[in-house]
This record gives sequence, structure tokens and C-alpha cells, in this order.
Amino acid sequence: MTENADEPARAAAGPASSEGAQASTAAVSRRRLIVGAAGTAAAGAALGAGVTAAVLGSNERGAASVPGASGTDSVDLTRSVPFYDQVHQVGIRTPPQRHCVYMTFNLTAGATQQSLQVLLARWSAAISQLVQGKSIGPIEPSRPDAVSVDTGEASGLAPASLTVTVGLGPGVFDDRFGLAAKRPALLANLPRIPGDVLQPGLTGGDLSLQACADDPQVAYHAVRNLARMVTSTAQTHWVVLGFGRASAGPGQETPRNLMGFKDGTRNVSTDVDYESFVWLKDADWMTGGTYQVARKVLMTIETWDFDRISDQQRIFGRTKLEGAPLSGTKEFDTPDFALKADGAHVIDQASHIALAAPENNGGVKILRRGYNFTDGLNSQGLLDAGLLFLTYQNDPQHFVGLQQKLGSFDLLNEYIRHVGSAIFAIPPSPKAGRYIAQELFE
Repeated sequence: MTENADEPARAAAGPASSEGAQASTAAVSRRRLIVGAAGTAAAGAALGAGVTAAVLGSNERGAASVPGASGTDSVDLTRSVPFYDQVHQVGIRTPPQRHCVYMTFNLTAGATQQSLQVLLARWSAAISQLVQGKSIGPIEPSRPDAVSVDTGEASGLAPASLTVTVGLGPGVFDDRFGLAAKRPALLANLPRIPGDVLQPGLTGGDLSLQACADDPQVAYHAVRNLARMVTSTAQTHWVVLGFGRASAGPGQETPRNLMGFKDGTRNVSTDVDYESFVWLKDADWMTGGTYQVARKVLMTIETWDFDRISDQQRIFGRTKLEGAPLSGTKEFDTPDFALKADGAHVIDQASHIALAAPENNGGVKILRRGYNFTDGLNSQGLLDAGLLFLTYQNDPQHFVGLQQKLGSFDLLNEYIRHVGSAIFAIPPSPKAGRYIAQELFE
């Protein structure tokens, strides 16, 4: 432990006075953080001990529910999801919300073990406030020369089921911070996978934040304000603004990806599958945690849109409207990969569902929690859009094995490009009064 190692615990425990917090900002210079598709300039945040937990008072919250696009799903914007005292971090098994802002960070050359502790403690305190729909500090400081602690764009908005999931990348456990002995057993950079065309600016990262909410402004506000806290400890790396969840939870209708097909029909859903394939057991400080893989997948949408429907359905192995396997009639019919007609397999063996099916991969499953995204137009004037593919698994090799197979043989590869990739350890939920991954430093 470092000389002032009790500071992170104080930061996670509760608020300090706002006047003291404002005084601590005097020497903090303004810096630019890119926190959106076009970038957003933000002032350096006040970083007095515990200031991120300061609350000036609850805003009035609306009580409206928003019906789902299908008419069968609905969301309660007043719902809040607790951050502390859960067995697992929220935002994993939590029913997928409508929107996601995903951001990664790189720790700077000047980062220390203590500054990493302080950042994780302040993030934890801030997240616990944000998920309740509360501000993390003064929006309108009493002194005219003071900088707002909370940027304010979520003031008056309900919590909207906000969750923020924090991840630790392989770089956290290198020689810089003295944490190598506590590296999660299976945390390592992903190998190159067939078909990858990864861009350095969209690859890797030391820390990740996944903010999901049923209101896009609530999710954006959370990441924007958490990003302001990194100051000299880290810098933003890559970000994806997701919309239109591409996975379903209990009571939710299976959503569609930007190719128009239902996505995640056979996703992990039962207690048995979560215990078998998602949560870590007997893993020391990571028990109850998991591993997150993030992939940014571009789709050549214009080309796809001109493909005939029979070919699209052959590529996925499902009907487009109902989402039924080509061997059945209803979405949740179990695919029959052996069924043939006129000497050929009804479901092409190189189709997406055939290659990814547990039956064809030794029973292996991964939890998919993806979101659609769009970044407008690319330099050729074509749609720059696709899938933010987020997965959770207790063994990253499960993802690697599946993706190596898909990258080599999937008929869908003609229409997609994997351009971004990263892996993170997701610690279990912190107890109240503690902070995320505090066990690392004890």
C-alpha cells in the first residue's frame, strides 16, 4: 500500500464538502476529452476526496413508462438498478436497456498504483449516485469562477435503469503497478482471429466503461462525467455509441440487428447456463466476476440490402421476419442441422447459426449483449454502421474458439469487418463503503 492508500476508501465512502471540493480544483488545468462520435470538450473535474458522491438533492423524476417498438416490451424510466452489494456487477445479466455508451481508456505513463486506486474509488462513488438518477456534485457552483462538478445534462431525467460496468484490461497487471501477482488467470490479449482488420485506434485498452440505460442522454451523461475524472491517470481511447439493443432478457422480444434479422434467439438465459459459462468460481478476488470481450463490427449495409432474400436467409440460417431456423417454422424451434432436402442441408453448414450453435461447438455458449451503432457516413459516402458486439464468458477461449470458426467459414463474412477489439476482466460487485476491485490493493 502507498503512503496515502486510505484516500481511495474515503473517496468511495461518501461526499466531502462542496466548498472543499471547489478549492481542490484551483490547480486543475482544463483538458480536452473526446467522449462522443464528434468529440466533446470538457473541463477537468474537481477531484477532492469523495466529491463524486456529493449530492445537492434529488431532481424531480418522471414516472412515465415507454412502450416498446413491438408493443410487447415496455420500460419504466423511473427504475433504478443498485450498484453496490450485488453478487455480480450489474449490466451483465441485467435485462438489456435500449442504449449503450461504451468507452475504453489507456493509463498514462504517469499513472501510479495510488492514482489508479483513487480513480476506481471515485468512479465507484459516482456510479452509485448516477444509477439513482442523482448528480455527482454541484451543477451550478456558488462561486462564479468555479467549474461544475456535474455537467448537468441529465438533470431532471429519471434513472432509466442505468447500469455502469467497469472492466480492467491486461495493461493494469503489467509491471507498472505491482499487480502482476493478482492478474486474473485467463486475462490476456486476444490472438489474431481470421478475418480481423483491426484498427489500432479501436483496439485494446486498460479500462472499460459500459453504460447502458433506457434513455440515451442518461447513458451519455454517465460516461461523460466519469471520463472527466481520469485527469492525468488515463486518457480516452475508443468509444462506441450504441442504440437498439441486439440481445434480449426475460420478457423482452428478440431484437434485430441492422441487417434486419433477429439477434440472440439462443442467447444464454438460464441460471444453469450463467453458472456454467459466465460467472467465475473459485477465482480468488475475481470470484463472481467474468471476462468481457468487445468487438466493433462494421457491416457493408448497402451491399447487403441488394442481396436477394433467399441468400440472406441462407447466410443466417433463419427466416428474416419470424426468425425461425430454416428447418422449422417458429423462432424458438430447435434447429435441425442434419435435416436435408434434395440431398442438401436445409440449414447451410456454413451459415451463421450452424457455425455458432452449441451443438456444433461442444456445448459452448457465450453471453451476447450487443448494440447496433452508426457513425454516420464513411469517406466513401456509405453508411458507417454495424454491431457493438459485447460478450461475457468465464473463459475467453470460448469466444476465441467460436470466432476463429466464424472468421474462417461464416457466409456472413462477405458483409462484415471486425475493426475493433478488446478484452477486460470484470470484477464482482463491490460492497457498500468499498470500491470496485479494491481487493487488488489489499
